[in-house]
Amino acid sequence: MSATGRHSAVALVDNVATTPARVFDLKVNSRPTSVSVDEMTILRRPDGTPYNGADFDGEGLVVERGDRTILATSEREPSIRRFRLSDGREIASLPVPSRFQVAPAGEATSNATFESLAVSGDGLSLFAGMEGPLAPDGTDADGRTRNRIIRYAGLPGHAYRPVAQYAYKPDPGLALVELAWVNRDELVSMERTFTPGVGNTIRVFTVSLRRAADVTSRASLADAPERVFLQKQLLFDLVNCPPSGAVAKQPQPNPLLDNVEGLALGGYLPGGRRQLYLLSDDNNGATQITRFYSLAVELH
Repeated sequence: MSATGRHSAVALVDNVATTPARVFDLKVNSRPTSVSVDEMTILRRPDGTPYNGADFDGEGLVVERGDRTILATSEREPSIRRFRLSDGREIASLPVPSRFQVAPAGEATSNATFESLAVSGDGLSLFAGMEGPLAPDGTDADGRTRNRIIRYAGLPGHAYRPVAQYAYKPDPGLALVELAWVNRDELVSMERTFTPGVGNTIRVFTVSLRRAADVTSRASLADAPERVFLQKQLLFDLVNCPPSGAVAKQPQPNPLLDNVEGLALGGYLPGGRRQLYLLSDDNNGATQITRFYSLAVELH
């Protein structure tokens, strides 16, 4: 999900089977919070045929400056493709380092690649976050995976190239599912997991980019010192938020919780706080809910 203005956002469909890949233009009202679909665009290959769940697993999304094109990740290969919003047609793709391809082509695991994508305010930097680790990076003794975030440099609507990789550790048992840009020194990240019979865990963090170490040349993060990993601080755990009348369809520590996968930062609120939006994915299942959240956060 990507916020495009004070009352608008764009959301990417996590499509399945032969359903077409799509993005929705959303109209958002904050007081009271409500969201509606203004428009829908089908994402198409260069030849005009629609992508679908068999060849496109849409996850990360940014709207480029000018609101005429989007960049969307597919977790399948993985890939980062540029589409025109006017007709949904693919017009370019970004290079992906070969080791980030799913095995056996590379060292990534299926369904654990580019889950998140964020863009800097000036559009000169992109951050593509891996949901899980590359095979040589693995998991530490505490159950924390050693993930990588690729930073791309370029111009909105034009070419981008990978220029750095950063090391990131989710909390034990959690996966990195979203990133948002705050400023040149800070990102916001979201981590998620699901435990059958218990429910979801959804945590949001601020992440420091100050003195971030480039780990591109490291064949493995398994022997990397702790100082190499990005420093993060818990912003909030959704389990501690007021339920606000929410009802869950399956066991949850808080009925507000669900399979939250989308995050976007909005504008500033009175007092200096920021609007933050979350979006859950029901996976076309009977026990999950597609839910839109609006929160006010004070960034560290």
